[in-house]
Amino acid sequence: MGEDRVVSSTHVDNDTAWRSAPCPALLVGPDGVVLGLNRAASTLLPSIVEGGRLDDGWLADAHRHHLEPAAAGAAAEAGALITGDFGPRSFAAHPVDHGGGTVAWWLVEDTERRGALAELAVERERAALLDEMSSALFTSLNVERCARVAVRLAAAHLADAALIISPGGRDYPVTRCARGESPAHTRIVIDPDEVPGLGEALRGFPPVPSRWIDPSAAPDWLLPDGFGEAGSILVTPLPGHGVPAGALILVRRTAVRGFSPDEEAFARLFAARAGVAMSAARMFAQQASITETLMRELLPPTLTHVGGVEFAGRYRPSQDTERVGGDFYDVHEGENGESLVVLGDVCGKGLEAAVLTGKVRTALQVLLPMADDHHRMLTLLNEALLNNGSTRFVTLVLASVTREGPSVRLRLTSAGHPPPLIVRAGGEVEEADTTGTLIGVLPEIESTTAEVVLGPGETCLLYTDGITEARGGPMDTAMFGESRLRRALAECAGMPAEAVVEHVQMLAAHWVGASDHDDMAVLAVTAPRGQHLTAVGGHGPGRFTS
Repeated sequence: MGEDRVVSSTHVDNDTAWRSAPCPALLVGPDGVVLGLNRAASTLLPSIVEGGRLDDGWLADAHRHHLEPAAAGAAAEAGALITGDFGPRSFAAHPVDHGGGTVAWWLVEDTERRGALAELAVERERAALLDEMSSALFTSLNVERCARVAVRLAAAHLADAALIISPGGRDYPVTRCARGESPAHTRIVIDPDEVPGLGEALRGFPPVPSRWIDPSAAPDWLLPDGFGEAGSILVTPLPGHGVPAGALILVRRTAVRGFSPDEEAFARLFAARAGVAMSAARMFAQQASITETLMRELLPPTLTHVGGVEFAGRYRPSQDTERVGGDFYDVHEGENGESLVVLGDVCGKGLEAAVLTGKVRTALQVLLPMADDHHRMLTLLNEALLNNGSTRFVTLVLASVTREGPSVRLRLTSAGHPPPLIVRAGGEVEEADTTGTLIGVLPEIESTTAEVVLGPGETCLLYTDGITEARGGPMDTAMFGESRLRRALAECAGMPAEAVVEHVQMLAAHWVGASDHDDMAVLAVTAPRGQHLTAVGGHGPGRFTS
């Protein structure tokens, strides 16, 4: 309503120009008496008349403040802008001194400018709030915890209460929170179609405007205990990664105003972030479950007594942050009382080596009916790896183990692998006389099988080269070596299988310290000291006579 400008005193002197100016203007004396006002000011301020006093309102306060010398000087130096409202319209007041304390006040409308500034402030506040919400939502990859964070934030900033309904079957996961209270999570049997738009939101359809939902028809499960009467309800979907992550329901009490279009739009922005966070958490949970299932198949088994023979194993991957690698071992109990022990080393480290490890272990399990013929078993495994097209190879040791009275008989066959070591009762350490070629490299393999008998308390140790080739020591460069391994085993004479593998693995781990190392695996087969007294087919630790 007129241009934004400060009018000089010459405009005041020209009474005709002053009174006919399109911009509202008042001439006010030092005592607050209105000396004159133009037509625009009379229309804007019908309660103010010439000769009357300017005693009330923000303009009167501005006039008194302007006449104070210190305040006037400070305001002029700072370029302060005086603003106020007349009804729904906003104005900026510009004072022009006329001398003797008389001031001409020119009023320039700035309703649009102040409205734009207010909207900008709201948008900045919402952007900061969305940033805070996003940071809080993405701090967890747990679905339930993520839902709790989302409803707590929604109840604090968007409504008086909030609910998140996650996809379900007959019963649905529901997380609810009232403002100022702690979120609660439960599963309840509900009919989504009881709430207009909820069924559609769970299927990912656009939200239903709050004005279309009758709060009085809300089912009991929708409102928190003691909430009171609902005044407005908003339902919006939680978009996910390809599939809906659920639905967000916002509830306001009767005494609170309803949701404006801007607030509904902001709620959808929040729901989009919450949906992405929950969807990411759900995907992580699914992947973690799949990984855990697959990992159980790749990890070495827990060993114990089988057929009256002690078995114990230890495995340490090359990286402490990984659980699987290229080393593996298994003990398969046979129907004729003979168990087959397998310890192997797949070329490489980490997950890729572990994948081939799983294939080799599966193939060996399929070949168990041929366990009485080690060479035949290895030949078939070699053909399977060659036909698989993999460039990786595997070394391994097969050991057929049979309890014969107080002794244990072993048939040992190496396929490109370090031969097993035998610890006698007196502490002597022997090397099994078995050799063979790698598996998965040559079209034909060679192998020799050695037979070994263990007396009570004696142990056969199978190990991978990650033990002997572990570099460390005082200079961090020397290999642990077979000599140290033999000395360590000599100290284990007469010890149980569990103690033998624990001792060897502990020494190797201490040797490498924090240095890089290959996968390490050891497996001990021990003839128990004395006669086994268990009456359950030789399973379990049992008891032994001295």
